[in-house]
Amino acid sequence: MSTTAMGLLAGLVLGWAAAFGGFGEFLIVAVFGALGLLIARVIDGKLDLGALTGRSSTRR
Repeated sequence: MSTTAMGLLAGLVLGWAAAFGGFGEFLIVAVFGALGLLIARVIDGKLDLGALTGRSSTRR
């Protein structure tokens, strides 16, 4: 799936939550969406959590 399609899908889901659930539900969906993105990037290896904690991910 392309980045544009994923962005469109995320926008539709957030719009659905805002339209039918209210602001609180919108925030919950947005937080879980961001958490899912973070987990996916870590699994794909595109985000190094060691850089955030000050630890190096390279082993000697």
